[in-house]
Amino acid sequence: MSAALLQVEHLSVRYPLGRAPLLGRRREFDALADVSVSIEEGGSLGIVGESGSGKSTLARAILGFVAPSSGRILWRGEPIDTTDRERMRPLRRQMQVVFQDPFGSLDPRMTAGASVVESITALEGRADRAALESRITAVFREVGLDPSLARRYPHELSGGQCQRVAIARATVVRPQLLICDEAVSALDVSVQAQIVNLLRDTCRRHGMALLFISHNLAVVRHLCDDIAVLCQGRLVERAGREQLFAAPRDPYTKALLAAVPELRRPAS
Repeated sequence: MSAALLQVEHLSVRYPLGRAPLLGRRREFDALADVSVSIEEGGSLGIVGESGSGKSTLARAILGFVAPSSGRILWRGEPIDTTDRERMRPLRRQMQVVFQDPFGSLDPRMTAGASVVESITALEGRADRAALESRITAVFREVGLDPSLARRYPHELSGGQCQRVAIARATVVRPQLLICDEAVSALDVSVQAQIVNLLRDTCRRHGMALLFISHNLAVVRHLCDDIAVLCQGRLVERAGREQLFAAPRDPYTKALLAAVPELRRPAS
């Protein structure tokens, strides 16, 4: 059996809270506590939970934005040190991210096309102008944008268009893993459906694995084959999509499902 593409083993992340006023002991907050998840090549894993459950901290730890307090992260079975910038550099092309805020994730001083070019040159090196323009045209069409929009700045685009640019920037280098951190929660409902379908189709077309972080269970159900549930930094349940929605085991998972109107079962 081949190794998973990404494995997170017993990962904990603690944030300092300062010292207690009386005894002077250092206090810490467990944003993640002993979390283990994995995703196969070309697979799709949804991470769900309420705000503050540790979902975004998990993504940030995988990407090396925060340092784990304990545990380890493996890429194709090999441990990686996310705090080592030089060793992480080759992995940046393999792991790309789409953030929640479609406007905040793009540089307002750069055109949409320039943002995509920046990703290509940073991760692959410089290329000639004609090759770059060809790739921009191709990836803009792939994400459902008119290539002429490459000349526009973020403030000249809608939220949905900006998020499509962000997806183009993340996928133009063909990563093996795409991490989406609440990538549709800031968009209108009608636009959400379009972006969700775009993410699904893009990952399938290029064989990319998807780690999708969201509080929206209906979206996760549509996108992901496996689902992990976090509660206060701890993994309380992981199961296949059909199993989790049909027969959730943990009371917290049951409460999450019951809180979503479209997922409630009719009374017998």
